[in-house]
Amino acid sequence: MSDLFDAVDALIAGQSPLPPPAERERLRKAHGLSQDQVATALKVRRATLANWENGKTDPRPPQREAYAHFLAALAELYPAPAAPVPVPVTAPAPTPPRPVSAEPAPAPTRPAPDSYRPAPKKAAPKRPASAPASAPVSGRARARAETAAPAVDPRFEHGPLAVLDGDGSAYCVGGLVLECPAKTLPALVEWALGEAKLGAPKLHRSGKDSDPLIVLTEAAAVRLGLPAQLDDRRGLRLPEDHKVVKQLARAKWQLTRRGFGPWAWVYRPAQGSRRQCVQFAVLPWGALDTRAWGDADRLSPPELAHVLGDYATRVLTPCGSTAVCGLELMTALRPPTRAVKDESSGVWMSGPVPGSLTEPVECAPPEAPDGHPVVASLYPRFHQRTPDQVLDEEAYGWSRALTDEECMKRFVVGIDVNMAFAAAANRLNVGTGPAEHVTAPVFDKKLPGSWLVDLSHIGFDPRLPNPFTPDGRRPAGPAWYATPTVAYAVELGHEVRPAEAYVRREHGPYLDAWYTRLRDAYMTTMAELGVVAGMDERDFLAAMARHRTVDQGQAIVLSAVKSTVKGGIGKLRERPRGTGWRHGEPWPALRRPTWRPDIRAAVIATARINMHRKMARLASAADLYPVAVLSDCAVYASDGPGPLDFLPYGDDGKPLSGGFRLGVSPGMVKHEGTQDILWAEGLIEEYGPGAVNIARHIKDGTVTATDSGE
Repeated sequence: MSDLFDAVDALIAGQSPLPPPAERERLRKAHGLSQDQVATALKVRRATLANWENGKTDPRPPQREAYAHFLAALAELYPAPAAPVPVPVTAPAPTPPRPVSAEPAPAPTRPAPDSYRPAPKKAAPKRPASAPASAPVSGRARARAETAAPAVDPRFEHGPLAVLDGDGSAYCVGGLVLECPAKTLPALVEWALGEAKLGAPKLHRSGKDSDPLIVLTEAAAVRLGLPAQLDDRRGLRLPEDHKVVKQLARAKWQLTRRGFGPWAWVYRPAQGSRRQCVQFAVLPWGALDTRAWGDADRLSPPELAHVLGDYATRVLTPCGSTAVCGLELMTALRPPTRAVKDESSGVWMSGPVPGSLTEPVECAPPEAPDGHPVVASLYPRFHQRTPDQVLDEEAYGWSRALTDEECMKRFVVGIDVNMAFAAAANRLNVGTGPAEHVTAPVFDKKLPGSWLVDLSHIGFDPRLPNPFTPDGRRPAGPAWYATPTVAYAVELGHEVRPAEAYVRREHGPYLDAWYTRLRDAYMTTMAELGVVAGMDERDFLAAMARHRTVDQGQAIVLSAVKSTVKGGIGKLRERPRGTGWRHGEPWPALRRPTWRPDIRAAVIATARINMHRKMARLASAADLYPVAVLSDCAVYASDGPGPLDFLPYGDDGKPLSGGFRLGVSPGMVKHEGTQDILWAEGLIEEYGPGAVNIARHIKDGTVTATDSGE
C-alpha cells in the first residue's frame, strides 16, 4: 500500500504548480539572474528556459519540481504587488458630479495557482536570445519597445525566418527560440510549413506571401545529412543522386531547376491559393555573399537571426543574393497580375495590374547587350558597336590633371552621394510597355525611350566632365541616349533634333514603391546606427565617422540594403550565366517581365545627370571643379581635410542651393575620404592623367592596380 501512496506523491510532485509565463520571467529578473544562470543550475539549455518563460513549452520532470521550488522561493522574496482597489467617490448632492476619466479595464488573465498573484505590469519586450536578460536597453531600443507593434498575422506568428543550429534550436526574430525536432530535410520542410509558423505577409494585395526561410549553419547542415562543403563549385548544387535529394523526391517534394545549392527552394505544386514552399540558405556553401553581407556568416545564430530578421522586416525576406532580392522586391511591390472578374461570365481570372511590368517585351536593338539575339542578327560575331549603334548609359568614371591652383591646396576630399541610384529612381517615369520605333521624332521629355541624337556641339569647361558620356569626354557625333540625358541638354537651353527613337507609349513611375521601401529601410538602419535626418552638419560628420562601429549587426544590414539597390538595378539587364550559353542564343533572364535594360539605362542616366547638375552648380556659383568622379563619388581639392572646408555656404549659413548638401537622406552627400594633395599628384604623375581615377582610392589611399587593370 505504501508503494501506491509513493506513486501518487510522485505524480503530484511531477505536476508542481507553476506561475504564468510572464510571472516566471518577472521573478527571475527581480533576483537579478540571467537565463543562462538559471538554465545552468537546472541543467537545461538556455533556449529551453526561454521557451518556459514565453509559454511555448512547460518543464517536465525532474526539472519541473526544481523549477517550481525555485519560483516559489523567489515569490516569497518578491511578492507581486496587489492590484489597486478603486474607491468610489460620491459628490455632494447640490453640485453636479465631476467627470471621472475612464481608464481601460485590465485584460482578463488566467487564474494563477494559489500561492501566486500575477503582477499588473506591462509585458517586457523580448530581447535577442544572445543578449543577457540584465543587459541595459538603449534609448532607441526602449523607444522601439514602447511603440505599439502592428498586428501579427497568426499564420506567421514566429516571423519570416529561422536560423537552425546543430542542436535543433531554431533562432527566430525577436529573440524567440523554437525547438526543431526534424532530423531530415523532408521533416524540416514539414515543420517549417506547419508547427514553426514562419513566413511573411504579402507587400501588395495582389502579390504573394513570402515563403519561410530556413538558414542552415554548418552544424545544422551536417545534422541533416548535407556536406559541410559543396564539391561542385561551378554548378553550385548537390548531385542528383545525393541521399538528401533522394529523400526529398521520395517525400514528393520538388526542387527548382537550380537544384539544391546555397539557395534552394523545396516545394509542391500549389493547391488553389495555398503555397507549399520553403527556401533554404546554406551558410557554409556561401549563401551570404561577403560583398553584401560582410561577416554575417560568422555571427552566432541568435545574432544572425536578428540581422536577417531586420532585413526581412525592412526590405524583404532574403531569397538569394541581394541583387535577386532587389529584383524580387520590385515584383512583390508591383505584381504583374491580379484577380479580375469577367463581367459576362462572372468568372474570376488573372488580369494585368496597371502600372506593373506584366509580360516580357522585346528590347530595342540599341538597348540590347552584346550577345543578345537581336544584336547577333544585325552584326557579325566580333563587331564592336559604335555610339550610334548602342545605348551606353553608364555611371561616371572620369578624372583629370590638377591645375596649378589646385596643386597649392593641401588635400583632396571625396564626397559620396547617399543611395544615388535609389534617389535617381524616385519619381522616375519609365516605360512599362513595348518599344515603338519612330523616325525624325520631336523630342518629348515625358516619353521614356532611347533617342539617336547628336549632342557633340554642346561644350563644357574642361574642368567638368561631359554629362553625355560615362568617361566624361565630349561625344564625337550622333549617339543613342536615354530620355533623362536628352532632357538635360534641353534643360541647358540647347536644341535637339533626334534622327530616330524607340519610345514607350505606356509608362509610369514603376519604381516609386521600390524606392520608398528601400529609402525607409536605409533611414531606419541609419537611425539605429546613430545617424538621423536633420542633424547639424558637424554632428552628422561625427556620427558618420563612427556609425559602422556602433552596432556590427546594423552595419551589416546597412551594407545589404545598399547592395540591394545597386544589385536590383543591375539585374534589370542580367547577362548570360553559366557555361552552356552560346553567342546569339536567348538566356533565361530574357523571359522575365523585369528584364528591362531600358529602365536600367534611365536610372543610371538620371544618377549621372544629377551628379553633373550639382557639380555644374558649384562650378558656376563658387568656382569649384571636381578633379575626379567615379559613379556617385566626386573629389575636390581643398585647403582643409573635410567637406565643410570647401562646400560653399551662403550668408544665412545654408548650403548652396542646387549643390551638394551634407546629410543622411538619399541624394545628399557624406564624407567619402581624404588624402594629401601630394598623394594625388604622385598617382597622376606615375600613371598619367586619366589612367588612374583617384576617386576609386580616396577612401583608404591604397592603390594595388591601375583603373584599367581592375
